[in-house]
Amino acid sequence: MRANPYKDRLAVEQDITSPKSMSLAVGKHGDGVNYVAAIDQSDPKLRAEEYRAQLDRIISCPNFQATQREQQFLAYIVNEAISGRSRGIKAYSIAIEVLGRDASFDPQNDPIVRILAAHLRRTLERYYLTEGKTDPVVITVPKGSYIPTFQSNPQVLRVAAPKNEPLTATSTVNAVASRWLWPTMLAGFGAAALIVFTVFTFLPGTGPPPGSPEVPRVQVMQLEDLARSGSSSLIADGLTQEIVAQLAKFRDIVVVQAAYGGATLKPPPRFILAGSVDISKDAFHLRVRLINREDGSILWANTFEGAHKTSNIVKVQSDIAQNVATSLAQTYGVIFQADISRVTGQPPDDWAAYSCTLSYYAYRMSMDHTLQAKVRQCLETSVERFPKYSTAWALLAQMQLEQVRFTVPYDPAKAQPAIDKALANARHASEIDPLNVRALQAQMFALFFSGQFEAGRQVGEKALQLNPNDTELRGEYGYRLALSGDWERGCTLLRTARETNPGANGYYESGLALCSFFDRESENAAMWIEKTPVPNNAFYHLIAAAVFGKEGLAAKGRKELKWLCVNRPVLIQNLTGEVSARLGRKEDVRLFLGALEKTGVKVSSHAGICSALESIDPT
Repeated sequence: MRANPYKDRLAVEQDITSPKSMSLAVGKHGDGVNYVAAIDQSDPKLRAEEYRAQLDRIISCPNFQATQREQQFLAYIVNEAISGRSRGIKAYSIAIEVLGRDASFDPQNDPIVRILAAHLRRTLERYYLTEGKTDPVVITVPKGSYIPTFQSNPQVLRVAAPKNEPLTATSTVNAVASRWLWPTMLAGFGAAALIVFTVFTFLPGTGPPPGSPEVPRVQVMQLEDLARSGSSSLIADGLTQEIVAQLAKFRDIVVVQAAYGGATLKPPPRFILAGSVDISKDAFHLRVRLINREDGSILWANTFEGAHKTSNIVKVQSDIAQNVATSLAQTYGVIFQADISRVTGQPPDDWAAYSCTLSYYAYRMSMDHTLQAKVRQCLETSVERFPKYSTAWALLAQMQLEQVRFTVPYDPAKAQPAIDKALANARHASEIDPLNVRALQAQMFALFFSGQFEAGRQVGEKALQLNPNDTELRGEYGYRLALSGDWERGCTLLRTARETNPGANGYYESGLALCSFFDRESENAAMWIEKTPVPNNAFYHLIAAAVFGKEGLAAKGRKELKWLCVNRPVLIQNLTGEVSARLGRKEDVRLFLGALEKTGVKVSSHAGICSALESIDPT
């Protein structure tokens, strides 16, 4: 590696408020991006040696999943930073010193350094959540800069801190943080950036952690680089890591990567995701397939394309990886479809708990209230046997809420204790696994149903940030927002959830019927409600009656009300109260009840609805 031609040192502003005398190096990145690099200057020589030792520790780790060029990239920027040459760390210098490019290199037209940096960031994040979680020094490469930052590991400081003594500003960790999320602090600025890395993988030769049930495992193989030229290996590496990261956001599956050094995964994962990357003149092509290891059958295959000369190639890779993950791992995706077909009769003992979660999702597709007790009992058994099974706790909370909202007559005094219990179970699920979106979804549901709309919105947005590709979450959160009165935002989420969900789910259609109803699009509302295949759900028939009444189809609306008179008369007996319990705004309640009256019956006279229907339509 040649001597660096950039010799200027950064001007350093001392932070006298930091107990460890942190220095803040402020400057401008080579691409015009401002940066702030935090380096502990309590003993510069000692700290520099510690940083070099940490660099050696990272690179020598056999499970540090960085390519040779990424390792060279990391070594270069670390050595330049601790030698006082941070100003020279730019895309141009990295391309010349690390990648061997010539003086004609133009970072504005060639994104290779940005791609390499993005890959390195993800690899470092993964390292500190696995092998390096107890390392004394944390090295990061913040977005928008190639200059590394260094800090003492807050996980190590937290363990070493005296129990009766508060931690200092440089080691304070958010009380809700766990080994899955840790803060990077810039002392003197008083700001913290929370790094959340969601990859949930097991090392080769291991299975699920003790106390966990058997759940689907997907082994992601390194994508094959067919082009073997230019930036093709970087694109293949980047897509592989991005697919792992996006898949692992779905906590109902376990993601494992190809074994290191020929090690054998035990037991072998049932699903294998494999593929290849090729490059043409202007684009790269990803061909990927999901294989059932048991019989070698290909369960799913697809081809994706992306421009490889664009400045936002990292985003293109992320979008493709999200598409792959959503197709495979979402609630009603390819893996669900493969597994639901296996649940026939009595499932294997090690599959029983996982099959209970599948039965919950099957219930969600039918919304048949007669299945609620059976599914709830199954989930209760699952959490008794596997008390650390976060998803089962979350779905148990969901089912407890399902039983509350579909119970008629609705009694707020009786419902609230059940809602509180469901909320406690949902929060317990989050304590077990803070990144479990289903646990946050259950919390959001409970808060909305108890009228705490703003608190529910905050939890829903947090869950959506964790996994925006989860269509079950997006649809449920959208439905809650809509019913609370935020029809625009809620209905947008519902529409996108249905568009990206491959499973037939009448739940979305009934929600979209309400969206059209309150948006004054009665014709679309009728179209959506007629697409809703949940004939045994009483509230489907109630929504249909209002939709048909508003559109002027009085006879069809009366037919839906008559179904309620025969099958759920208790709902008719307190119609105003039942509707008011489920719609957040009084004006929405009035509009809904007014549409019911357009069927030709006086809904305010609850006791006379069914008899009035008989007199109008005796047959």
